[in-house]
Amino acid sequence: MLKFLFLILLLGLVFFLLGVKHSRPAQPKKEVPEPQPAAPKDMASCAQCGLHLPAEEALPGRGGVFCCSSHRKAYEAEHGGAA
Repeated sequence: MLKFLFLILLLGLVFFLLGVKHSRPAQPKKEVPEPQPAAPKDMASCAQCGLHLPAEEALPGRGGVFCCSSHRKAYEAEHGGAA
């Protein structure tokens, strides 16, 4: 008889705790703003190999812009230093 009463109290406690847990209002989730996409960059094409790269990283030379100094030197050597 005492075991039966203890079991009823234990089950009542479990149901009470589950009911309290489900009856609490949920914490509102903080909205995380979506990251804005990066602004498009101006692109340039290497006059020697055609590689596209940001214009701010391109190396100017005679005959266009280049991706690296070796391509600038090779282009200027092939084209006589002038475009």
